[in-house]
Amino acid sequence: MPLAHSDPAAVLLISDSFPPLVGGAGRDTDLLARALVARGHRVCVATSDQPGAAREESTPYGYEVSRLPGLITRMHWLSASVGRRIPPPFPDPETTLRLRRLIRRFKPDIVHSYGWMTFSCRLALIGLDTPLVVSARDYSLICAVRTLLRENEICSGPAFGKCLACSSSEYGVVKGAMATTGILSMRRSVARRSSAVHSVSRYTDERMVRDFIRPAGAESVHRVIPCFADEDRDEQLDDASLARLPDGPFILYVGALRICKGIDVLVEAHGRLADAPPLVLLGSRAPDTPSSFPAGVHVLPATNHATVMASWERALFAVAPSRLPEPFGNVVHEAMSRGKAVIGTRPGGHEDMIDSGRTGLLVPSGDVSALTSAIDYLLKNPGERDRLGEAARQESSRFSSELVTPAFEDLYRAALARS
Repeated sequence: MPLAHSDPAAVLLISDSFPPLVGGAGRDTDLLARALVARGHRVCVATSDQPGAAREESTPYGYEVSRLPGLITRMHWLSASVGRRIPPPFPDPETTLRLRRLIRRFKPDIVHSYGWMTFSCRLALIGLDTPLVVSARDYSLICAVRTLLRENEICSGPAFGKCLACSSSEYGVVKGAMATTGILSMRRSVARRSSAVHSVSRYTDERMVRDFIRPAGAESVHRVIPCFADEDRDEQLDDASLARLPDGPFILYVGALRICKGIDVLVEAHGRLADAPPLVLLGSRAPDTPSSFPAGVHVLPATNHATVMASWERALFAVAPSRLPEPFGNVVHEAMSRGKAVIGTRPGGHEDMIDSGRTGLLVPSGDVSALTSAIDYLLKNPGERDRLGEAARQESSRFSSELVTPAFEDLYRAALARS
């Protein structure tokens, strides 16, 4: 049996997003593929076809990439950008067929899938006994809008009426109804077919057990394995972006400029402070991004990972003010790895990284007053800020490839044993 005694395995990684698209989930898949190859495994990544990207690619890291077209995906079904294709939250017939062909050609020992492509993967695996490992890097398998937020409050769990209202508000009535129906009708089938479920945090695992595994009566192995950092990326610094950073001290936020990420809460909290240093918002715009920002707030477009890491080094500290219960939050451990104190929110995956008062600070999500107080505390107490930052740097060593990749191998062994 592959992996039974550290034997190499053939692993097919499936992900909705992947480079050249910018985003944490795609980067996580890339890093996992590299790490598995480095440990002797044969790896192929299947992802959505994107404009301008090669359909088939051999990476310099020893793994292959197949970007699979989709009949419904090409229609930009749920994408706010014409330059980004997102799979639908139900099986895409063309993607399913192409996945089936890829599985027959690659002959994986393990299929490890993240996101809405998992629904196509479920059909592609019919009649095959290949173990399926499902990753919960967000809430896409239990929430039609992926955020687990309902009217800016944390949702108590999926139900058709609630999900329909949220998804209709996000996508329109017709698309919302299709998204809701697709997820609620497919999640039990996917859960029953899964040999193992991987969650990126304890909070995500709790929700997946309650809303994915248990309703299906499934007996999937479920484990928490965090994302890990990368210190060896072959990227050039974006000097133009770095030149736009303030010359003096500044507070840094990195991520999508969305209400669900707490942008409105952060801007309001910053505005309540007297003589605060500039606030830098570094990330991609979205339909709900505010059209304007007050003085003292610098908005910079999304840039590459190397430039983000260099920006952390120049910041006073980091703020991750999400309204949603973050599944994990890569930006938190990335800032920690640069010795920066981080203000995060609870509940959610931030709690797996930040020990409030020791390696950073945690405030209730959506609480402007608590966030204002936390920012003010770090500004007025530089010694405490440095102490938290140094403890954060030491804590970040837990999120390394050397520690995390063997946990994935153990999960694959458990999935193979169940099969």
